[in-house]
Amino acid sequence: MTKKFRSGRRQFIKQGLQTSFALSLPTIVPARVFGRFAPSNRITVGAIGNGRISRTHDMPGVWRQDYAQIIAVCDLDTHRAQDGKKLVNEYYSKKYGKPYDGVTAHYHYEELLQNKDIDAVLISTPDHWHARIAMDAAKAGKHIYMQKPASLTISEGRKVSDAVQKSGVVFQIGSQQRSSTQFRYAAELVRNGRIGQLKTVSVGLPGDPSGDMEPEMPVPQNLNYEMWLGSTPEVYYTEKRVHPQNGYDRPGWLRCEQFGAGMITGWGSHHIDSAHWGMGTERTGPIEIWGHAEFPKSGLWDVHGIFRTEARYANGVHMIVSNELPNGVKFEGTEGWIFVTRGNYRATASDPVVNADGTKPLDASDPKILTSEIGPNEFHFIVSSNHHANWLEAIRDKKQPIAPVEEAHRSCSACLLHHIAMKLDRKVHWDPVKEDFVNDPQASALLSRPQRKPYGI
Repeated sequence: MTKKFRSGRRQFIKQGLQTSFALSLPTIVPARVFGRFAPSNRITVGAIGNGRISRTHDMPGVWRQDYAQIIAVCDLDTHRAQDGKKLVNEYYSKKYGKPYDGVTAHYHYEELLQNKDIDAVLISTPDHWHARIAMDAAKAGKHIYMQKPASLTISEGRKVSDAVQKSGVVFQIGSQQRSSTQFRYAAELVRNGRIGQLKTVSVGLPGDPSGDMEPEMPVPQNLNYEMWLGSTPEVYYTEKRVHPQNGYDRPGWLRCEQFGAGMITGWGSHHIDSAHWGMGTERTGPIEIWGHAEFPKSGLWDVHGIFRTEARYANGVHMIVSNELPNGVKFEGTEGWIFVTRGNYRATASDPVVNADGTKPLDASDPKILTSEIGPNEFHFIVSSNHHANWLEAIRDKKQPIAPVEEAHRSCSACLLHHIAMKLDRKVHWDPVKEDFVNDPQASALLSRPQRKPYGI
């Protein structure tokens, strides 16, 4: 293939949806010669962040698709970047039945984004880096699959959504429950009135334990800790604040408020997103939020513990979110209820086994609700059975994926509103159109965080 043809193909993919959804993919070479999975037709992907979720979920989700190829990895921990490179090369070696060494390792994500041969990126970093990398990737014309939550703050989330929509790249948030049959079917049943008028939605999330104080430790030579901290305050290094230096167990940063909000965004981004689907509020948010949470008074890990928060939406639906409720989403209406949870499905090895007590992945007050056929003229969501494949297909076919950026932002912002209510320990009033609190400067101050230069957005 000539450089001219290859360059034209790259330019087309990077334009993504920007030009027009009506355009058809140009033929680079005759399909009868190479087939639709020829290397020249594959979507090339770079993986930014090579930790636990990337190794076990995001990279495998891409490399299993014949029309995609991971050609680069990146991590601020050089050991993890090299491990990621080895992992991907070994997979392709087995797949092709011969030695393979086609993956490049980077230690700075901007270097990866400068690679014109990369069409799309996986962003599997800690939460506090999501917004900056997503905005830079969009500016570079790279399609984006990003782990949830969409942002560290509501202000960041709005900027991410605006930047992605302006660029025209295809963005998919890692809300993989949207590609799970029972969550889609439950939301469709609710949207089509099978339980009457929706009144209450109860969301059960896991909890996080507190921890002990941890001693200051020397920064490993393989870790760029200064950059890893990013826009957040400078604090001493200790291994449990970051990630394990040996192995890929659950990292400690997930339990530090400096880098995220805890389970309210960690799992809330899944279940509140699923709740929004059934409520028909996936592009708006609540108007009142209140609640209480217990926060550790000492120790390194300081995200919320036991909590119960509530919200009311403009359509009158009352939402309750708590770690003391069954893990899942329960929709209650005037004519019955539907409960949906993951069941046997586990995105990662650390997911709780939510059906250990015999809980059904999909249940209802009347079994007839679950056998109800949704007619062709009723409301239907996009059907997806594989979240990463849905994203890649959206890039290939120039269409919207099942979890686009604005809905990712709205799900995340709803979670962060619950977190703000926890922190203030009082009711707050929210304007989902202006995306600001109503006459509440104290709450509005929590829409963003101070950002350490030069890493902020």
